[in-house]
Amino acid sequence: MILFPAIDLKDGQCVRLKLGDMDQVTVFNDSPGDQARQFEAAGFEWLHLVDLNGAFAGKPVNGDAVEEILAATSLPCQLGGGIRDLATIEMWLDKGIARVILGTVAVRNPELVKQACSAFPGKVAVGIDARDAKVAVEGWAETSSMTAIEMAARFEDAGACAIIYTDIDRDGILKGINFKSTLELANSTSIPVIASGGLASIRDIERLVEKDCDKLLGAISGRAIYDGRLDPAAALQLIKQSKVRTNA
Repeated sequence: MILFPAIDLKDGQCVRLKLGDMDQVTVFNDSPGDQARQFEAAGFEWLHLVDLNGAFAGKPVNGDAVEEILAATSLPCQLGGGIRDLATIEMWLDKGIARVILGTVAVRNPELVKQACSAFPGKVAVGIDARDAKVAVEGWAETSSMTAIEMAARFEDAGACAIIYTDIDRDGILKGINFKSTLELANSTSIPVIASGGLASIRDIERLVEKDCDKLLGAISGRAIYDGRLDPAAALQLIKQSKVRTNA
């Protein structure tokens, strides 16, 4: 179980959105590099980065901020937002991103995702963002007719290293992870699933380390950490203890 702190980038700043709405934004840090260093000092093992402007523009927008983060930390980073072609994937991997997340293009052009998984094994994850159980695209501005489980099935044998599953209806409002939908998805696919959206407190971490969540690769936390509702030290200690129990 990996706890991924989120750095969402809008106009070069670290922000959090409410329900994926670009007009409902809270700025938490003007320096992405500083935020990355803080997370590394807190003991996190990975960073989850999102180019929010890029998700709407369909191309990288916060490239300078991402590179600032890469220069500031030795932690592996996964990045989503505005990554729509093989050239952009290769560009980010060459710059040091450990894993790219493909969302909109996974709906629009699944063959490209399969090509990317083949060309960059272990480096490509699929982002599945759902609103009312339907997959959303274009920075969550549009909703498709496809369910999350149907989308995951498209990539069952493609070689994707992970699925990042976001419940948009819970994102940024601290309602708690949607364990029902997340576990339904995880149990429908062999691809490891990372839960995203709604993580609110240590209670979510306690639930994540229960045995039925062993299928999950991890979870992403944003606002709960920034607001101080989730103590990183306590959360990481709980996860560490659960790993010791599992390996005992």
